[in-house]
Amino acid sequence: MTPEELGALLESLLSLGRETEWVEFKHNHAEPQEIGEQISAASNGAGLHHKERGYIVWGIEDQTLRVVGTTFRPQRAKVGNEELENWLATQLEPRIHFQFGEFLHGGCPVVILQVQRCPNRPVGFRGVEYVRVGSYKKRLKDHPEKERLLWAQGPGAAFEKQVATADLTADEALSLLDHAAFFEMAKQPLAETKNALVDRLHSEKLIAAAGTSGHWNITNLGAILFAKRLSEFEGLARKAVRVIVYPGKDRIKTVKEQVGLRGYAAGFEGLVNYIYDQLPRSEKIFGALRTEARAYPDLAVRELVANAIIHQDFSMTGVSPLVEVFTDRVEITNPGTPLIQTLRFIDEPPQSRNEALAALMRRLNICEERGSGIDKVIFEVEHARLPAPNFLVTEGHTKVILYGPRKLTHMDRLDKVRACYQHACLLYVSNQKMTNASLRRRLGIADRNYSTASRIISDTIQRGQIRPYDPGSTSKKHASYVPFWA
Repeated sequence: MTPEELGALLESLLSLGRETEWVEFKHNHAEPQEIGEQISAASNGAGLHHKERGYIVWGIEDQTLRVVGTTFRPQRAKVGNEELENWLATQLEPRIHFQFGEFLHGGCPVVILQVQRCPNRPVGFRGVEYVRVGSYKKRLKDHPEKERLLWAQGPGAAFEKQVATADLTADEALSLLDHAAFFEMAKQPLAETKNALVDRLHSEKLIAAAGTSGHWNITNLGAILFAKRLSEFEGLARKAVRVIVYPGKDRIKTVKEQVGLRGYAAGFEGLVNYIYDQLPRSEKIFGALRTEARAYPDLAVRELVANAIIHQDFSMTGVSPLVEVFTDRVEITNPGTPLIQTLRFIDEPPQSRNEALAALMRRLNICEERGSGIDKVIFEVEHARLPAPNFLVTEGHTKVILYGPRKLTHMDRLDKVRACYQHACLLYVSNQKMTNASLRRRLGIADRNYSTASRIISDTIQRGQIRPYDPGSTSKKHASYVPFWA
């Protein structure tokens, strides 16, 4: 990872506000045996909490979470004549991937150790397995309830392949799924016979053969996408998308709350149309005519809702995708943290926990292919002259905030930096480069106020999110800029 990406990761971990069973903060303590035990604990803690990785961070005061810097240099550390990293790897069982990252944050040296979650059984160090209980490292065998949970997870099957309802007749399975919606969305004629219907649903892995001859299991993929009523599937009923509308800018009062009834694919058009109807409207004048338009681009809302559905962590119980409509913004939240850094959402190849679900939703034209969805969201937001969307990672969730119309004078420094970075990304993926003039057009800044755009560019460079395309150039007038990762 680049220093910029490590810095963004650090900010994400610090935003948790405390140590967890999968995140440990340290100042300088870096004794090799202790590091190995913490790797075991972090890996097992990540497995217990369904995280992709655990983390150990040096350079942080663990009580205040203040960045103070560290003297630990893992690349120079040795155990005897052996490099620390290699020694640690040979003492872990099973072998897992881990990686040290060294960088400066606010001028202070910081080290982040990323640790793979335990794969299919607890990870031990030198024959002993560890786990964190609160903020303390303990031997796993002293906590049998946690040990059972780790062993019970096993390698397991992907969520989509698991069974939602088992041992049904063909008629029973067809009665629970909106198979007509599948054929319509796939733009294919409805199969004429029951056997043909069943064969097609089977080929799409929406159902699977049961142990009883002639009987069928409905897979999670089939139920979550095409259930006529999600409430008919006990394990999936709480996965329905919720839409909450508030009368103001806070959550004190609620105007209405709607919970989806159908599977995600079968009910998607109804869901997004319902959300569209709840959005505030702005008045526009075309010639002598006044007309009302929604304050947010339809395509941006649609794509973000689809992303929340696709990228959620189905292993988290009691939570579901959530859309909240306020008078000044829309917040779209899904369970689970992203597999890539939020700063790389633009133009980064998509990674999903739910590959089969994502692939089918793309084939059904519910969302965009090849990771271009977020790019189009940013394009639509810029075209509508709205503030830049905010992509946030909270503990266990990913949130996107779409902001309503707001003048530049009412945006804070971070709003402007975010807009500058996203604008640079959008131009770069279109084989163009950001300039002072292009940023002025993006933010509606008058040409005479070019110094305002210059200050925003300078702030974004200081945040490490963009850089000059040609650092050696002394021309301010013709200067251009690209994202830090370009």
